[in-house]
Amino acid sequence: MSSSACQWISPRSIFCSSLLVLCFLSIFLIYYNPDFNYANVGSYLERGRQFCPTMLCTEKAQTQDSDQNSPTELHPHPSDTQENQTIAVDAEPDTILLIWMWPFGYRFDLSCNIFNITRCRLTDDKTLYHKAHGVFFHHRDINYNLVNMPKEPRPSFQKWVWSNMESPANAGQIPKLNDLFNLTCTYRLDSNIPVPYGYQMPLTSKEESFKLPAKDKLVCWIVSNLNANHERVKFYNELKKYIKIHAYGKGFGQRISDEDYSKIVSSCKFYLSFENSIYKDYITEKLYKPMMKGSVPIVLGPSRPSYENHIRADSFIHVNDFSSPKELADRLLYLDQNNSEYMRYFTWTSKFKVRTIHFGKEHACKTCSYLQKHREYQAVHDLNKWYWG
Repeated sequence: MSSSACQWISPRSIFCSSLLVLCFLSIFLIYYNPDFNYANVGSYLERGRQFCPTMLCTEKAQTQDSDQNSPTELHPHPSDTQENQTIAVDAEPDTILLIWMWPFGYRFDLSCNIFNITRCRLTDDKTLYHKAHGVFFHHRDINYNLVNMPKEPRPSFQKWVWSNMESPANAGQIPKLNDLFNLTCTYRLDSNIPVPYGYQMPLTSKEESFKLPAKDKLVCWIVSNLNANHERVKFYNELKKYIKIHAYGKGFGQRISDEDYSKIVSSCKFYLSFENSIYKDYITEKLYKPMMKGSVPIVLGPSRPSYENHIRADSFIHVNDFSSPKELADRLLYLDQNNSEYMRYFTWTSKFKVRTIHFGKEHACKTCSYLQKHREYQAVHDLNKWYWG
C-alpha cells in the first residue's frame, strides 16, 4: 500500500473510533441516574437555623415582629450593646442588686455583713440600672398598671426579682406580672430564694440554753384584726367556751406596746399563733415570737407537715391534731396539771434558739448571694398561677 493510502485510512479510523466512543457515552448518560445531589446553598442556610443560639434566634424574631407590628423604637446593634454591657458587668468587683422600691417604704442598712455575705453591693441608685445584676421589686409597692416599673430595656444579663411576704389573700393580683420576672423571693419554700419569717437555729457553744419565765396565765391571744369571717376567729369563739383565754390587742379595744407584748406572752403557758389566712407555707412571726418569749404556740395555719419543715415537731401544738376545739381545751387543761409533760415542749431549747428575719434586708442580701451563685438564665412564666392558684 502506498504512503498516501495510509495517510487517508488513518484519519478515517480515528473519526470512526471517536464516533463510537461518543455514542457509548450518550447511551450511558441516558440510562444511568447518579445517586447524589449537588450542594445547595439554600439547604445549608435552612439547616443552619437549627443551630442558632436561643437568645439570638429569639432576638431576631422579636426584631422582625417589632418591624411589622410594634411602635417601639428599636435600638441599633442590640447584640453589640449587650455584649459590651456583659463585659462591663463581669469586670465589676461586687454583685450589684438594685432595690427598685423600698418594701412598704421601709429603709434598711445596705450591708450584708451580719449574714456573712460578702462582695454584695445593695443600692437604690437607679442610675446603676444598666450595671445591676439584679433588680429587686416588692409586690405591694408595684402599681397595678406597672407605671412605677423600669421603662428602659432590660440588659440581657440582668435578673428581675419578685419579692412578697404577704399571703395571697392580702396581696392583690396583678395580671401583667406573668413573664416579667426571673426569680421569686418569698416565704414559700418553693421560691427561688426562700426566706421564711423565722428559724430554729443551733445554739453555739457560747450561748446558754433558754430559761423559762414564770407563768400565771394558761392561754393568751393578742390580735388586731378580729374579722368574724376568718377561720382563726371562728375557732377562737368555739375554744373560749371550754377554756379561759386572756385576749388583748386592737381587736379587743386595746393597743399593746412591744414591752406589753413581751410581758403578756412570757407569762402565758400557751399562745394562739393563729394566722389570718391559710396558705401554703404561710407561717409568720405569730409562731416565732411566742417561742422566743417562752410560750408554747398553738398553731392554726397550713398543715402540720408544713410547720415541721420550719420547726421541730415537739415544739408546738396544731389545732388539726384534735377533732374539736373542746378536745384541744381538754388537752391544755391536762397539760396545765402535768408539768413534766408540759415541759417536753421546751426540749428543743437545750440545743436550739429561735430568731426572726430582718425584714427586707435579709431578702435583699440572700437575693444578692443567690445571684452570685446562679449566673444561668432563669424565668418565672406564670407567676399568678404559681402564687394565687
